[in-house]
Amino acid sequence: MLFPLGNPTSPGPRTCVEIDTTAGGMPHVLWTGPARDGVARAGGFPVVPNGPGMPLLGEQSHGRLTRPHLRGHRLDPATSSAGRSWTTHFEPDAVQAVGDVLAVHAADKDAGLEVLLELESVAGGSLRGRCTVTNTASDAYVVDGLEVVLPVEDHLVEALDFTGRHERERSPQRHVVTDGLWLREGRGGRPGLDAATMVVLGTPGFSGPEGSVLGCHVAWSGNYVLRVERDAATGTTIGGGELLLPGEVVLAEGQGYTTPWVFFGAADDGLDGLAASWHAWQRSLAAHPARQPVVLNVWEAVFFDHDLHRLSGIADRAARVGVERFVLDDGWFRHRRDDTAGLGDWWVDDGVWPDGLDPLIDHVRELGMEFGLWFEPEMVNPDSDLFREHPDWILSAGPHRAPREHRYQQVLDLTRPEVFDFLFERVSAILSAHPIDYVKWDHNRDLLEAGTGQRGGAPAAHEQALAFHRLLDALAEAHPEVAWESCASGGGRIDLSVLERVQRVWTSDMTDALARQQIQRWSTQLVAPEYLGAHVSSPVSHTTGRTLDLDFRCATGLFGAFGIEWDLTQASEEDLDRLADWIALHQRLRPLLHTGRVVRPESSDPAVLLHGVVAADRSAALVAHVQLDESTHNRGVAVRVPGLDPEASYRLAWEGPVALPHVSMSAALPEEGPTAGVEVSGQVLAARGFWMPRRMPETVTLVTVERTGQ
Repeated sequence: MLFPLGNPTSPGPRTCVEIDTTAGGMPHVLWTGPARDGVARAGGFPVVPNGPGMPLLGEQSHGRLTRPHLRGHRLDPATSSAGRSWTTHFEPDAVQAVGDVLAVHAADKDAGLEVLLELESVAGGSLRGRCTVTNTASDAYVVDGLEVVLPVEDHLVEALDFTGRHERERSPQRHVVTDGLWLREGRGGRPGLDAATMVVLGTPGFSGPEGSVLGCHVAWSGNYVLRVERDAATGTTIGGGELLLPGEVVLAEGQGYTTPWVFFGAADDGLDGLAASWHAWQRSLAAHPARQPVVLNVWEAVFFDHDLHRLSGIADRAARVGVERFVLDDGWFRHRRDDTAGLGDWWVDDGVWPDGLDPLIDHVRELGMEFGLWFEPEMVNPDSDLFREHPDWILSAGPHRAPREHRYQQVLDLTRPEVFDFLFERVSAILSAHPIDYVKWDHNRDLLEAGTGQRGGAPAAHEQALAFHRLLDALAEAHPEVAWESCASGGGRIDLSVLERVQRVWTSDMTDALARQQIQRWSTQLVAPEYLGAHVSSPVSHTTGRTLDLDFRCATGLFGAFGIEWDLTQASEEDLDRLADWIALHQRLRPLLHTGRVVRPESSDPAVLLHGVVAADRSAALVAHVQLDESTHNRGVAVRVPGLDPEASYRLAWEGPVALPHVSMSAALPEEGPTAGVEVSGQVLAARGFWMPRRMPETVTLVTVERTGQ
């Protein structure tokens, strides 16, 4: 049985599995891969597997010595013993494929367990899967781990995942798939600044536009695990789930545990095809932003130095250049004069704001801009009224063992109803008292020793992540007019479950445009560009001290959720005019930039980065040639543009400010555009591209591609 089959919910490629239900026991997945319009690559016939496949739930009872998908055991309160029901033998009693959903229900009566495995084909063509285990016996069952796993074709032998740090998130790393088990774990209570983000297996040398790939992402805002395992007898598998800490999930009779959704995407057109699949799903969400306003955030402009006159002056200049949303960052609430105090005291500081926030909000809105406000609800400073009154409200492994402080913070225990209710009431009170259009929701530390006092310090990261989702959902329901941003020391909480709830993410605290080129390039592997906050910082970068040209800074932010992180009162009149031109350009191109397909052609020159966006109807594209550094030669590069209509003709032209004179010994740029006014077919642009000479370091040269005729 090929799943999914039939008319797709959305057009384009789909990720499919071939399932054998005839062999007895749990259904076997014989093959995972891309299909188009519901027809497998073999032409519509059952796919012949190139390996033994794997059962939907891997168990030792079926002869598999690989990592079991379900790991757990039963507790006997009468004897204080543990370890029973540690191995299972599930037999299916129902296998149903209805539309885009496949559900398999199975039971192991001896172990006293039932499982429900679900696979769903979602908008964009990816599959997502989850598994629920239910305890049907009287004794408690401890779930140590449960993962959703699929088989991998044997020609996908190279792996890509990501690592990172503060101000350098999503740095790619590759390795060859070898025999054995490969695991990436996230234990910080959020995906993290060093998050793997996903694991992608592909044909050797797979790239943006080329290669066969199969990717896996765990849609979860807490602890996670990603796994790749190649066994000498049974082939390669890929999957993931939630990383459960000891004793986090103990099921009484009738209780169940459901994994997060685990996304799988297959593509024959490289990483760009995989990204397009996940972007299309995000664009189908109810929470997806219909329009992404241009933002000015005042953090790097004023930090904690809040002053109505100064902020009003910045707002004046923001309105002048075309900003659509003004955001007041950290420092507006009680006792918050630096980062050592005040978190948790969510009342407007009347010492700094004697007339409240209304004078600033009114001024901003009179200028025609929306108003946004920063919160960090899950954190508390020990130097705060809240902590002094409720020191027991933090996550800790015991009443006399507070976790190590980080950033002068501890984490509030959202699993306590009184904490949840307090945070909902305080944030909601601020949002109700003021016309606030947008909340930047921050989360500035990992969860260390995250236990709850409600269970004697037992781990609570699982329940904490669920409570975060519930709190955000409750606030969004109570304040449907508010847009939400996920920020976590920059890009530390970016996953597909949080993207179901927010309209924007803060990509990284790194606002240096040169460093941002790589961060944004790889962030779009998961996240559609309209979500990714990309801000123009001051001429001298706050984060690196590097001095960068305004055009380079603006062109770097152009493709994402464009914004500003700069004290505009320090900008010259010429810079303000130039910035206004860039914002107008972004607003004009926004319909293309935030709906099209991201393409990342390969560059033959390591000093040059190429990327762009192709319209969904293939009528237009915008391509960026980014000269990061000095090239070692004067050959220039061929810029290939995949994804256009191969039969159509296109006209190419320069976009935005472009320096036409010679910058190398090779050539100047012709005024008529890269092809000197000659129309080129989509087939030629994909196969041969257009030539670009060496450019000056730290410059971006933009090219528009527009279809001519019909």
